[in-house]
Amino acid sequence: MSSTTTAFPYTLTRMGVIMTPEAGNDLEVEGVLNPATGHTPDGTLYLLPRLVAAGNVSRVGLARVIIEDGVPTGVEREGVVLAPDRGWERGANNAGVEDPRVTFIPRLGLHVMTYVAYGPLGPRTAIAVSDDLREWRRLGPALFAYDEALDMDLNLFHNKDTVFFPEPVTGPDGVESFAVLHRPMWDLDETKPGEGIRVPAGVTDQRQSIWISYVPVADALADVSALTYWRGHRFLAGPEFPFEELKIGGGPAPLRVPEGWLLLHHGVTGVLARAFDQQQKVNYAAGAMILDADDPTIVLDRTTEPLLKAETADETSGIVPNVVFPTAIEEIDGQLYVFYGMADSKIGVARLDRRPEA
Repeated sequence: MSSTTTAFPYTLTRMGVIMTPEAGNDLEVEGVLNPATGHTPDGTLYLLPRLVAAGNVSRVGLARVIIEDGVPTGVEREGVVLAPDRGWERGANNAGVEDPRVTFIPRLGLHVMTYVAYGPLGPRTAIAVSDDLREWRRLGPALFAYDEALDMDLNLFHNKDTVFFPEPVTGPDGVESFAVLHRPMWDLDETKPGEGIRVPAGVTDQRQSIWISYVPVADALADVSALTYWRGHRFLAGPEFPFEELKIGGGPAPLRVPEGWLLLHHGVTGVLARAFDQQQKVNYAAGAMILDADDPTIVLDRTTEPLLKAETADETSGIVPNVVFPTAIEEIDGQLYVFYGMADSKIGVARLDRRPEA
């Protein structure tokens, strides 16, 4: 990564809370958070929030965004579009479809959702597709192609914070591909106690980091289920600065900007409990990186401090306190907005601006 003495070219300014748990709604009793977004064919902007019922059971909802004077101010709920009603999305004592990220991919004419299926062995990334945000077709869990050079099967590990780029890039093999970000979790104790932390060959930092993989465009055009078969795995970025000392993970779908790809991410500090528990001693803040337009494995710039950190009561107090968790970016009347989870309990919105001098 090239170092820079100038300020990062983008800023975040909080604009308020746009969704809170609905009184008397059993599906939201443990919070609304970490939304995806998308536009229906008629251009209407929707949130796809994670709705958490008692027992930490999550569903994906649909809610029309209310816009006043160009600013998102609230939502109108329109039900549930994905629930943990497949056997692999449920365990004996847990269930959930969590933290959706939705990328509209014009080449496919589809919204592509990555989500976390909280099933019998813990969290597993899965993919679903839709052309209208209402009806979703599951393509199944993500599968990682074997790479001898890594000396490791990435299918062994839980994986979260996955999201597709909206436009094709050139893969490491020179093939036009859809790139996808993910965040492997190297601690196998969560699956089989005693196995400990295992990392691929060449990985020197065991902290959870952002990786990138690829799906050839031709494969996905021939059969959209190819979106579940990822290959060309590469480390992209790990923790570097104090606000991300514990781990980092990808946020919204990368946004094409003049500098390259703008990737918002979360950085975490504190102490982790078991990976699947609702954490109480961590702090999540929003940072960002600029990735090279042609080769997104190249990080051109990144924030040394958070663009947004937990400061308001809505961000510091909740199911998981001290969380700012960006998951979606949308343009409204020429202005970019970021939607983010607040303390795993509510959904906030922040204005995303490019510095005038940038």
